[in-house]
This record gives sequence, C-alpha cells and structure tokens, in this order.
Amino acid sequence: MTPAAERPVLFLDVDGPLIPFGPSAARSRVAASGPEELPDGGNPLLGRLDRTVGPRLTALGCELVWASTWMEEANESVAARIGLPRLPVVEWPEACADDGPRGLHWKTRPLVEWAGQRPFIWVDDEIGAVDRLWVAAQHPAPALLHRVDPAEGLTEDDFSVLARWLRTEVPGLASGGHGQGTRGASRPPASHSHSHDSPRPGQP
Repeated sequence: MTPAAERPVLFLDVDGPLIPFGPSAARSRVAASGPEELPDGGNPLLGRLDRTVGPRLTALGCELVWASTWMEEANESVAARIGLPRLPVVEWPEACADDGPRGLHWKTRPLVEWAGQRPFIWVDDEIGAVDRLWVAAQHPAPALLHRVDPAEGLTEDDFSVLARWLRTEVPGLASGGHGQGTRGASRPPASHSHSHDSPRPGQP
C-alpha cells in the first residue's frame, strides 16, 4: 500500500468539471440531486452538482485538493453537496506576467509547487498543450493533466481515464483504502526533472 505521504494529489477544479455548463448536463444533474438537495444560497449553478461524484473521487485513493477560484467557498458550498469532507485549498499567488512561457495556465506553476515530488492529477477544463509540456519538464514524478469537457462535467469516461492512469503510474496505491483528511499536506519545494504525462486521447 502506498504510504500516506506518497499518495498522489488530485487537484480539482469546480467550474466545468463539477459544475458543467451544457444544457443536457444541467437537466440530468438536477434530477439526480433529488428532493433532499441543499439550498443553493442564491446560486442556481449549485443545482448542477452531481452528488455521486464525491464518493467516486474519494474511491480513487488520492488526496483531494481544491484547485479553483472558488477557494474556501468550495468547502462551504460544494463539498457537502457532492459527499466530500472539507478539503485542503490551493492558495493562489499574485499573478505574474513573467511566470512561465506564453500559453502556460496561471494555475500550472503553483500546482507543481504544491505537489512537491508527489505524483498528481489535475482535473480542469482549461488545460492545454503548453501546460503538459511544462509539467513534463519541471515535475519529477508522474503527472496526469486531464482536461474535462465543460459542457459535460466529469463523466464515466473521465473516471475510467483517471483510474487507469493510477493503476499504471501508481501501482502501489490501494484505491478506496485511504480516508480524506481535512488538513493540507506539507509542500516540499518543487524539483526540476522529467515526469510522465498522460494526456487524454484526442485532447491537445
């Protein structure tokens, strides 16, 4: 079994992966939420959350971390609605125009620094080719940058890709065998060497 300190991190965005923007996703997820859904607090987009997603993310066996502009609001408004506890939150630094090559997403460098030398998955709807190339050059451990279709949100196919990558790249991980803590993990300084990058087929 993979020691807790070596568990891969799964960085999770909210808008797009968890709150899809397509009309068909909205209809299916509102129906799936059922009559017991929590009040939306004036934000109708919360009705698009799928309560089955949280347990499926937990079952992957990673340390789940919010990597979203929602920041702590993800714990307040999203976590309980999808069956997750309070999670660590990535604190974003001040934006810097010179922080990486042209086309690098502003989240990419902070996430690599947060992960340290641990394997990680990043689930987002704005990942591009430059991000994959940069992570492959800068991160010393396996990393999967997985782009989700924002019109659909996380689907069965997405979960299959995540689980398959974990079986291949982190073979000692016992999926579902770890509880999700509520405190942030320590973040060793980022190292600079080769990493494995597994883009989703057909994506940039």
